[in-house]
Amino acid sequence: MKELRCMVVDDEPLAVKMLENFISKTSFLFLEASFTDPVAALEAIRAQRPQLVFLDIQMPDLNGMELSRMIPEGTRVVFTTAFKDYAFDSYEVSALDFLLKPIRYQKFLEAAEKARQWFSLVEGAEAAEAAAGASGQQDSIFVKSEGQLRKVAFTDIKYVEGMKDYVLLHLCSEKRPLVTHITMKAVEELLPAGAFMRVHRSYIVALDKIDSVSGTNDISIGDTFIHVSDAYRAAFEEYLSQRMLR
Repeated sequence: MKELRCMVVDDEPLAVKMLENFISKTSFLFLEASFTDPVAALEAIRAQRPQLVFLDIQMPDLNGMELSRMIPEGTRVVFTTAFKDYAFDSYEVSALDFLLKPIRYQKFLEAAEKARQWFSLVEGAEAAEAAAGASGQQDSIFVKSEGQLRKVAFTDIKYVEGMKDYVLLHLCSEKRPLVTHITMKAVEELLPAGAFMRVHRSYIVALDKIDSVSGTNDISIGDTFIHVSDAYRAAFEEYLSQRMLR
């Protein structure tokens, strides 16, 4: 894909300079603007709609968490902060990654690559939808794995497993899962909600691949057992109740 248009928002000028330097060394990133004022940054993000924002969290007037909830839907965020306590909150606002200061270039590059893969997946999904014709029925996604983009039909996916910074797609057609460097939240947004459901922080299941559900809400898909965690139990039980013979 082409360069990712990005912005930097951090109230510390030295942090801005460091990120600008990192971006200049990364061939697939293009810096549109940098800001130390989060209010001015929000106006620019809304007007220019960059694809990616490297965003500090603790800032005056408007912190990074607040700002991230106000930006256009197509703009994704990589948080940059000195406070690791915000890591969990970052996933609630669909951040692509969370970089803890002081940031090393290697970690920055990994986050940038994750963003590039995310937008590659989005481009692939849009291409697949366009190819589907007037019906608009999208039936697949493109997954970057082992250096290539693989087209994966939704019907081939049994379940998705999250493992740190990677996602494993377990398929009906292959014994080995496809491994890709992306977040569970990103994959969840690309999968059709009517066919897939998040049942655990680390698992998304294809609903039509479920063989059985135990009394303790353990899902069986072939030889695999996946526990429905408390955070997702209500939604899963509602799904079951709508399809249960009484």
